Amino acid sequence: MAVLSYNEITPKKVIIFNDEPYLVLSYHVFRKQQRKPVNITKLKNLKSGRVIENTFHVNEVAEEADLENQNIIFIYRKGSEYWFHISGKPGERFTLAEDLIGDQGKFIKERSELKALIYDEEVIGVTVPVKIELKVTETVDAVKGNTSSGALKEAVLETGAKVMVPMFINQGDVIAINTESGDYSERVEKA
Repeated sequence: MAVLSYNEITPKKVIIFNDEPYLVLSYHVFRKQQRKPVNITKLKNLKSGRVIENTFHVNEVAEEADLENQNIIFIYRKGSEYWFHISGKPGERFTLAEDLIGDQGKFIKERSELKALIYDEEVIGVTVPVKIELKVTETVDAVKGNTSSGALKEAVLETGAKVMVPMFINQGDVIAINTESGDYSERVEKA
């Protein structure tokens, strides 16, 4: 288990703080006049999702969390619960709450393989790919004269998610979605 000094507590690292795993979102190391340097951090609790600020002083250290990754398969969504099973073990099913999955959940296709982040034998997060390709199941046809560049229309994707797409996208097209922003990225396949 790695011990991090105050200035090694940097973004994307997961540390144990108050006995819970926290993801470091941002940091700022600086020194005020005659004082010792400090690191002002923004930390996200990986269990509750709450974001806090904490200042680490020169003499303070943090323990890097011991995390594991495991491949999991998304089965289906029911209400605010997402059902998964461990890859290769369809009998080992478990649910995760919507707030753990986040907004990206609406882009996950059934039978997709994802990475689960495990801390202390508990799933504390799911890594959704930044780019996902999905089929457009419903959209309005472009009206002649309304195809100016930059014009957008709503499309419903195979997962039920709704996104704004360019006018030239039609039902049956496969498009790429940026799951972090929720925006249309490009057309992958024409219907």
